[in-house]
Amino acid sequence: MSHDLTLQQWALACLAAVGIGVSKSGLPGVSLLHVVLFAQLFPGLQSTGVVLPMLVVGDIGAVLLFRRHADWHHIRRTLPPAGIGVIAGWAVMHFWGQANFRPIIGVIVLALAVIQLIRHWRPETLADLPHTRSFAWSIGLLAGGVTMVANAAGPVMAVYLVAVSLPKNVFVGTSAWFFLLINLFKVPFSLQLGLIHLDSLAFNVRLLPLVVAGLFIGRAVVSRLPQRTFDTFILIFAWVAALRLLL
Repeated sequence: MSHDLTLQQWALACLAAVGIGVSKSGLPGVSLLHVVLFAQLFPGLQSTGVVLPMLVVGDIGAVLLFRRHADWHHIRRTLPPAGIGVIAGWAVMHFWGQANFRPIIGVIVLALAVIQLIRHWRPETLADLPHTRSFAWSIGLLAGGVTMVANAAGPVMAVYLVAVSLPKNVFVGTSAWFFLLINLFKVPFSLQLGLIHLDSLAFNVRLLPLVVAGLFIGRAVVSRLPQRTFDTFILIFAWVAALRLLL
């Protein structure tokens, strides 16, 4: 696998690995970077298996950095439906493995971002929606399915966590725990599909230091952002991610 990459492709892989760390430590919209770059480097669904172990390492690092800030209320509300979404995503991949799901994911993220934009302009509109059980379950199902088929659930959960008005450190800690648990849950399904193997793990090992470096870069950036600026960046990243997935 890795021995087939050119120097330019290795440079893109290194950039994507740093992007994983940055996205895990507070800027989830940056996850668009590794989704797009690894999809270009590895065909079809192969990229999802290549990325997953690095995501788990990034999640562990983010949990270590922000473990005291998690809001378990929102994790408990979204994790069970996310598990169901993972199973549904695995079934879809098993039977329709070569289908392109990214435009559908883009529409979902765009719709969520529009809802949050409406709430920003008219706070009284849909004010209670993010706190309902049905909304949490819908987000969980979407996040689970999207993360299984494309490792692109970062913007989905980001819009939800902004909508429920979590402070930035609590946002990062909650997201870190959620994705650590759901990504570990995904591992057996990816193994069953043959997406994780010795070659892909050897490739992961070479890039892990860059994932760790990205974690510290992301934390340094987030620590300097005011809350309102942080929320604005999250929504901008979500819009960019949605449009890129659609195109």
